[in-house]
Amino acid sequence: MMGFLQSLFENLQYIIAQFRFKDLLDLFLVWFIFYRFLLLVKRSGAAQIIIGIVVLGFSYFLSTSMELTALNWLLEKLFSNLLLITVILFQSEIRAALAQIGSHALFRDVSKVEETHMLEEIVQSAVQIAQRGHGALFVLEREIAIDYFIEWGTKMEANINAATLVSIFLSDSPIHDGAVVFRDGKIHSAGCFLPLSRNPVLDRNLGTRHRAALGLTEETDAVVLVISEETSGVGLAMNGQLHLDVDIASLRKKLFEAFGLTKVAKDVKAVQ
Repeated sequence: MMGFLQSLFENLQYIIAQFRFKDLLDLFLVWFIFYRFLLLVKRSGAAQIIIGIVVLGFSYFLSTSMELTALNWLLEKLFSNLLLITVILFQSEIRAALAQIGSHALFRDVSKVEETHMLEEIVQSAVQIAQRGHGALFVLEREIAIDYFIEWGTKMEANINAATLVSIFLSDSPIHDGAVVFRDGKIHSAGCFLPLSRNPVLDRNLGTRHRAALGLTEETDAVVLVISEETSGVGLAMNGQLHLDVDIASLRKKLFEAFGLTKVAKDVKAVQ
């Protein structure tokens, strides 16, 4: 036993002595790429595709060991084009990952206290729009720039306040059908159109607004508020998940958590 421990200790000493900075960098890059890949799989619901590829790999192993000629030939042809197939299957996820290169922050150059006030204005406007029986879509951009994913409407660059937001979604407003996009602490644009969700198991009773809200969050890390014209309910879509009929307290909490403002909001409330 002592000999084994001594041998193990000597081997560890040798590994540490040979370890270089670029080896640490190498390990970090491998970990980071693998971690980001797992996040994409989790957010996009691509786990079933991964399982399918694993099953095909196991089938290839069986076809080789059991000399199943026809199946082996078919799987060989399939795996020879695996890179191209992977790009096709994960084109949305790859596009989303590349989109992070050009990133924006919703509240860039804005203090934390101002951020809480802006989110509060957004929440209050959503409640007022719901009470009026109007529909609306609010897009709060986070790290991934959404430029590639939406059809831009009318640029506004207006200050965030409830009165302005409510007026945008009045029935006689020319831009009430589209979504409002918030960027850099401003109402960046209105009348924007979002990509519809391609989720085949989505509830068929959901309307176009809900499908659009979910569709953008499947492609990016944006947070989308959706107000239903039919039910006057407020929904929240983020990370490819849609939460329906969210009450005002839960909506405020989820938004503050999404933008890391929970503690700041509590401090502001305590001062008031």
